[in-house]
Amino acid sequence: MPSHRTAMPITVQSLDHVVLTVASIPATIAFYERVLGMVAREFKPGRYALHFGQQKINLHEVGTVVDPNVRHATAGSGDLCFLTHTPLDEVLVHLAAEGVAVVQGPVGATGAQHRLRSVYIYDPDENLVEIANEV
Repeated sequence: MPSHRTAMPITVQSLDHVVLTVASIPATIAFYERVLGMVAREFKPGRYALHFGQQKINLHEVGTVVDPNVRHATAGSGDLCFLTHTPLDEVLVHLAAEGVAVVQGPVGATGAQHRLRSVYIYDPDENLVEIANEV
């Protein structure tokens, strides 16, 4: 790492979207809409994204080349954290009603700006999904 800078560094403001590689786009859409209330939208023919708040998750299905720059797309390698205002006790009731097993939690965690109280679940590809309240 250089000890001096010759140009102004990039200043990142926020996260717009991430890409999640999945085994089945329909199964992933069904899970995230049913369990987390996200909304799926087709943004190009055959390309889907899950929308929530001001962000989205673009979905890339294994075996489908959507971008030649993608080198190591692997289903089940994601680890995502979603903030919610829904109290975790209500989240747990909802997860149980949907038949979604809790991997861990509620437990304390550290977020980008605040301490978190979190529960962890797996999505259909076994991506780790953290659902958290800021505390």
